[in-house]
Amino acid sequence: MDNQKEVFSSKLGMILSVLGIAVGTGNIWRFPRIAAQNGGEDGAGAFLLAWVIFLFMWSVPLIIAEYGIGRNGRKGVVQSFSKLIGEKKGWMGGFVGFVATAIMFYYSVVAGWCLYYLSQSIFSPLPETADQALGIWNTFQASNWPIVTHGVVMLLGGYVILKGIKSIEKVNKILIPSLLLVLVISLVKALTLEGSGTGIQYLFTPDWSDLANPKLWLEALTQNAWDTGAAWGLILTYGAYMRKQDDITISAFQTGVGNNIVSITAAIIIFSTVFGTLGSTMSNTEILDVMKTSGPASTGLTFIWMPRLFATMGGGGIFSVLFFLGLTFAAFSSLISMIELAVKVFVDAGATRKKATGIICLAGFGFGIPSAMNLNFFANQDFVWGVGLMVSGAFISYAVINYGVTKFRTELVNTEERSTTLGPWWEIILKYVVPVEVVTLLGWWMFLSATEYAPDTWYNPLSAFSVATVLIQWALAIFLVKVFNKKLVAAGTTG
Repeated sequence: MDNQKEVFSSKLGMILSVLGIAVGTGNIWRFPRIAAQNGGEDGAGAFLLAWVIFLFMWSVPLIIAEYGIGRNGRKGVVQSFSKLIGEKKGWMGGFVGFVATAIMFYYSVVAGWCLYYLSQSIFSPLPETADQALGIWNTFQASNWPIVTHGVVMLLGGYVILKGIKSIEKVNKILIPSLLLVLVISLVKALTLEGSGTGIQYLFTPDWSDLANPKLWLEALTQNAWDTGAAWGLILTYGAYMRKQDDITISAFQTGVGNNIVSITAAIIIFSTVFGTLGSTMSNTEILDVMKTSGPASTGLTFIWMPRLFATMGGGGIFSVLFFLGLTFAAFSSLISMIELAVKVFVDAGATRKKATGIICLAGFGFGIPSAMNLNFFANQDFVWGVGLMVSGAFISYAVINYGVTKFRTELVNTEERSTTLGPWWEIILKYVVPVEVVTLLGWWMFLSATEYAPDTWYNPLSAFSVATVLIQWALAIFLVKVFNKKLVAAGTTG
């Protein structure tokens, strides 16, 4: 059985590990593209404002809840929910875990892409033309390499998880500071490019009329959930290893704010690099089109355009290695947290860590193969489970409301060992604001899906971006976690 007494050895180790969850490809691969897509004619500042609002009105409150549920339960998602609100509702934790695990299946594929492009930037010359860059991507996708690299990162992730929380902590103590160093070096280099100021100006200039567009708010919330790892159940899983003296409120703010600083830094690097290298030959509108139309499954900007841009700048070869090294580190630190979440559920149910790790990594590799082979399948999974994070947020909020928000705040968060006190404002956000956000944004998203995203096929479950494909996959997940709920919960109460 898993050692119940296992905890992080230090506050720094815990924060770096949780930042390992939060800081991933969502910051470097996804955030700059989403910011560009939601920018107005004058700039993307309005999107940034909505994104920051959701940091404090969604992510941080849910991160506080996750830390509290995890430290109280000292188990994985299923049994921590079960301890908080009763065995019959453990399936809600199961759904939260299912969403994160479903994301793991294709996230591992992205981590594999990062690893491949890191090797390319080290051993191959940078592409000299846009067609050549696109050719490298298409050749890679048409080969078996995406499956191979997906398998490699799953194997490496499994090796780290096999050793338990001490191993996770050690790896993150190396990965996260290294990633931050890479980002700082990349930032300095990007800012020295002529024309980079135009990109930064666009990034931070608000077009206030954009705030009237509900789609911007939907994108800002889903991006913040992606960014911070809020409502994935990952922070809840690491919270199970949290020391009693570590302050939940401070840890949550350090996690959320630290993560968003990394996202902004990544966006400055990307916008500076793209505007700095294309500014002499393209207008701002054309540059933004390059950033927005980023290929299937958001691949173009990072994996097609960035190597091409590095080829046009002095020292681009070194910059390219640094960029993809940072991206690989970010992807891997997040991936190991996803593997740990699933492994912990099996360990709680009575499996040895070795057996649980083997099962999860084999399943992760097998279920990830369709996404590695087909970008349309990949895009569908990203769509279904990315939006699924909102349902996970609703379940975490429900669990705290069911337990009692005041009781949760005073007993589980504001413990005697705390160094700061969480105020009643958190209760208001968790009890009223988060549920309203979920209902409003899910309703709006379904309306958009039926009228804009897939107006002719919204009822077809085989259409990649339809309402039906999402609802059917969610329903299947809920059915499975409900069927296995008793088995997953019972082992913990007897073990």
